[in-house]
Amino acid sequence: MPDATEPRPRFEVVRDPRGGATVVLDGRPQSYVAPDDPLLLAFEYVQQLALVLDALPEGRLAVTHVGGAGLTLPRWVEATRPGSPQIVLEPDAELTAAVRRALPLPRGHRIRVRAVDGRTGLTDLADASADAIVVDAFADGRVPAELTTLEAVTAYARVLRPGGVLLLNVTDEPDRRYLARVLATVCHVLPHLVALTTGDVAKGRRFGNWVVAASAASLPVDGLRRAVASAPLPTTLLDDAALRGVSRSGRSLTDADGARSPAPPVPGRWRVR
Repeated sequence: MPDATEPRPRFEVVRDPRGGATVVLDGRPQSYVAPDDPLLLAFEYVQQLALVLDALPEGRLAVTHVGGAGLTLPRWVEATRPGSPQIVLEPDAELTAAVRRALPLPRGHRIRVRAVDGRTGLTDLADASADAIVVDAFADGRVPAELTTLEAVTAYARVLRPGGVLLLNVTDEPDRRYLARVLATVCHVLPHLVALTTGDVAKGRRFGNWVVAASAASLPVDGLRRAVASAPLPTTLLDDAALRGVSRSGRSLTDADGARSPAPPVPGRWRVR
């Protein structure tokens, strides 16, 4: 029997009887991967990220991912838009190696993982080289401060092509104070906004994820509304008008005045289903 005082491993790949696996990082479920069914997206916020990507014009998408973990969304993009060139900025090379050993990527993919943090990795990317940037990165269960500042959003905008979309997965308490600061920051650079979340999070009933989509051009809001209405999970869409009301209460985040997302529920309250 293992020693109860022995510290938990920093990350684990926990398999289930259905053939999938959950990547657990710092005691919290980070990604769910079904290698034989990349269209299966178990986490609600990943489904919401996919709804926005699916609403973009048909064909291959050049996607930059800030944060990798189980590489769930890159696998989904490859399955739905084969041959899409994707760059993943994931500084934890040990985690990436373990995931790729346990959950190999599909043959012929164009997913390139770079062992570098998001802000550093962005400096090496060409101007107007991405149709979408997905920021889904956590450290100790919190979004790092440097990924949501005005300077970071300006860097994202440089890499995005005209009409490209920035997607941020952020978490917040029911008071939405952190979300307000993120929105106030993003709209300075990318003025068109929508956000997706679950109904209970939108109503302020619990801590949870917000998927914020932002662009310099108009977003496909009508198409997203239709997608949300037919989605298998209950999802709430907040449009630009609703988000402006939230953002007015927030102070912009900067490198000199940044903030991590609020601490999530303690790891012991999470469990792998």
